[in-house]
Amino acid sequence: MEAAIAQRVQYPSWVDCRKFEGKPLGSLRYSQRVKEEKRFRGLIALAHLQPDRRYDQGRRLVSSEVSCSDNNSSALLEAGSVHPFDEDLILKAKEVRPYLNGRSMYLVGMMGSGKTTVGKLMSKVLGYSFFDCDTLIEEAMNGTSVAEIFEHHGESFFRGKETDALKKLSSMYQLVVSTGGGAVIRPINWKYMNKGVSIWLDVPLEALAHRIAAVGTDSRPLLHDESGDAYTVAFKRLSTIWDERGEAYTNANARVSLESIAVKLGYKDVSDLTPTEIAIEAFEQVQSFLEKEETVEIPDGDL
Repeated sequence: MEAAIAQRVQYPSWVDCRKFEGKPLGSLRYSQRVKEEKRFRGLIALAHLQPDRRYDQGRRLVSSEVSCSDNNSSALLEAGSVHPFDEDLILKAKEVRPYLNGRSMYLVGMMGSGKTTVGKLMSKVLGYSFFDCDTLIEEAMNGTSVAEIFEHHGESFFRGKETDALKKLSSMYQLVVSTGGGAVIRPINWKYMNKGVSIWLDVPLEALAHRIAAVGTDSRPLLHDESGDAYTVAFKRLSTIWDERGEAYTNANARVSLESIAVKLGYKDVSDLTPTEIAIEAFEQVQSFLEKEETVEIPDGDL
């Protein structure tokens, strides 16, 4: 697992990692000087934008290659096949990056909540490395799937591997991590995630059940043994899991409510939301949390 993590972490060229040396992750602060500079810089200078013919709610989307630059550095952001970036998403990433000060982000939420899809998008636009805890565990088990691990070793064994993965990831910077749906039930996992910023993707159970029913339950070991109508089975089991874990999700530093986003954007259903719109809200909620944290940590006399 250590080798897989080390091989896949690539720090973006614009971040000077020396500024993090010797600083405990839980006590990083965003200086007033940098905050003031951010306020006066304003909009991002977007260069070499390749217009796309597609439009989303009147906002221009950009193609899969975007050159994003500021006064100090520039980097190429590759959207790949995840989702095209739009200018609002790039702007939100630009705004939140100084507040993060290199801290990692951990996405938590129920199975099927979109942690991997949204997490990949957030990592790409930030220039962070992305990790999926389930994938790391499968790699550490020589390609054994999560479902097979549950079947042959049990859930307790899997949760131990999950904690091992989070422990290793928590010692690193500039990551976006997609956690398993049950990672929140172990207090030790919060100890590791709290070294960064945790983000809860809050999706209605009905929407989760529809998503899971559409793709099947083969990869969902906590659902696969049930029989009956796919949606009904998924919703019933998800409701039970929610009763067990729902309160634990509220420990996250930031909450991204898909229902709230849909209302704000005038959508009738959360299924109409794009990963970009969810990622934008995630950045907004993270920035709001970090601004409040900064206000509490820095006394007025130090400004």
